[in-house]
Amino acid sequence: MLRVHKIHLEPNNMQATGLARAAGCARFAWNWGLAWWQSEYAKYKAGQRDTTPGQFEARRVLNSVKRDEFPWMLESTKCAPQEALINLGRAFENFFQKRAKYPRFKKRGVRDSFKLSSGQFAVTENRLRVPNVGWIMMSEIPRFTGAIKAVTVSRRGGQWFAALTIDTVEPQQLPVTGRTVGVDVGVREFATHNGELFATPRALRKAERKLKRAQQSLSRKQKDSANRAKARRRVARIHAKVADTRGDWLHKLTAHLVGDYDSIAIEDLNVRGMVRSRHLAKSVSEAAFFEFRRQLEYKTALAGRRLVVADRWFASSRTCSSCGVKTKQRMALTVREWTCERCGVGHHRDVNAAINLDHLNTPGVPRYQPVESSPPLPAGACAGRQASSVKQEPDSNLTNTVA
Repeated sequence: MLRVHKIHLEPNNMQATGLARAAGCARFAWNWGLAWWQSEYAKYKAGQRDTTPGQFEARRVLNSVKRDEFPWMLESTKCAPQEALINLGRAFENFFQKRAKYPRFKKRGVRDSFKLSSGQFAVTENRLRVPNVGWIMMSEIPRFTGAIKAVTVSRRGGQWFAALTIDTVEPQQLPVTGRTVGVDVGVREFATHNGELFATPRALRKAERKLKRAQQSLSRKQKDSANRAKARRRVARIHAKVADTRGDWLHKLTAHLVGDYDSIAIEDLNVRGMVRSRHLAKSVSEAAFFEFRRQLEYKTALAGRRLVVADRWFASSRTCSSCGVKTKQRMALTVREWTCERCGVGHHRDVNAAINLDHLNTPGVPRYQPVESSPPLPAGACAGRQASSVKQEPDSNLTNTVA
């Protein structure tokens, strides 16, 4: 199976210039190919050619004219423009299959990258050889063993990275633990059924003051000046650090859940609808609910674990985890603790939701214990919890419905 390992590169100044030149060639080839494609397709619509344009023809035309019209492209690896045109052909295919939008022209400094196909690079331990650039140090050795099929070099926040596509063997499944877990996500904390609370890093809010000053400094710089380029890189580094902090937290949390539990139950949240709220948009985006689910999906599949996704309207927060009765109370986001009207058990909102989700891991087993065996929580047991839940749940007047 194919696995990708993204590694930080440590090029010197000359090597960084060579990487930027190759990324520029790839961007130019994409823009040239898109303009050529549009022109040739217009001829096809007008009846001046019999077939639609394709990426094979675009590569052939570019190779025939680049020595005379674009001799500077010969200073970089030939893979950069060729792979860019291949990607352009794939983008048009996705567009015509209605899987993506129409391809757009690329702008300098935005997602600079280029791809190296098999046979055009070499990797030895912690070094990568790029044609016309040389051997570049990598920050670590690839963690997967197998043949490296391709390498994509990209720049983010002023730093260079290499994504190695490795054809490796199927991963070994993790041993059975016999444990299950329900996870309720919130904008401040993720809660599990056993009372564990994982505070979200809130990296963006912590960096807002520094980011604001960096953006103000960028706005005062003269357009197309060297100082403006420096200020733009400073803003990009702050954004990259925020994204890295969030990604590191998510990877560690999902690895912990997949490693310790055989079955994991989560909610099917309407994230797209949540970010439309001006009160919750930033918090929901910062908590990365979609990325959390995406990582769980592929990690559970690789490890042989089971992922259970509850129905979107499953009332996990409003249902008493002791007796199974839905509460009449209005569960506003400010309500962090509530008491069941029937059995008198006190609940922490998010932990109670996680317990109800954990019940879904074992279908066929009675979900709720008798009321007598579920004593109320001690007073103050949940004091100080400020997690916010954004679960959308319908109101219900049914007070005696047991799931």
